Amino acid sequence: MPYDPSAFPAFAVTVDLVVLTVRRHSLCALAVRRGESPFKGRWALPGGFVRPDEDLAVAAARELAEETGLLAHDPTLPVPPNAAHLEQLATYGDPKRDPRMRVVSVAHLALAPDLPAPRAGGDAHSVRWAPVESLLDQEGAFGRDSDLAAPLAFDHARILADGVERARSKIEYSSLATAFCPQEFTVGELRRVYEAVWGVALDPRNFHRKVTGTPGFLVPTGGTTTRQGGRPAQLFRAGGATLLNPPMLRPEV
Repeated sequence: MPYDPSAFPAFAVTVDLVVLTVRRHSLCALAVRRGESPFKGRWALPGGFVRPDEDLAVAAARELAEETGLLAHDPTLPVPPNAAHLEQLATYGDPKRDPRMRVVSVAHLALAPDLPAPRAGGDAHSVRWAPVESLLDQEGAFGRDSDLAAPLAFDHARILADGVERARSKIEYSSLATAFCPQEFTVGELRRVYEAVWGVALDPRNFHRKVTGTPGFLVPTGGTTTRQGGRPAQLFRAGGATLLNPPMLRPEV
């Protein structure tokens, strides 16, 4: 029999973004307060519907630019100042995840250095950075501060938890931690990224020895900085390695 599209139920596709950055030594995620139903007034991850003429990567990059002003970084090109690492995270298709209709979401993970205060747009009533622990804890500080001690809308708590775990695991064996850093950074600044993402304290000397001894991880720029206070600290940039050998193993907590 000929194919009849009307014989199948319609459904929509969205992209949701887990946008992570390190602010004031804390791993934070971008959250928007929904201005429309469903879940009006609840906090959610940024995202939106995929347009008919878009593929998934283009839709995710568009939402990232609209929400943060960041461009998705093409790994084959030099890193521009307003670039962010963007990768596909996972697909979420529970038939009941959206009360409007059947909606399949393809979530993406975006990582960038310390970002400025965001601005609301689209159906977002307000937008802010929040520590991931308080976003995932409906009775935590974020809930009290937002006067809505409720879980994230839709299944976004699960998506956020998956994105955070992806970031935590990938910085063990890849150079992805440098995506949280400016183009030139110190070993101390990189260590604070690891501490914020993993939620642990690391020994400065051991960390310095490991990262500077890992081939292709860091490249000295020849410059120094005193922005951390004290003696001038050597500046580095990300090297060409994408996989770390040996890996930076996460301490057991």
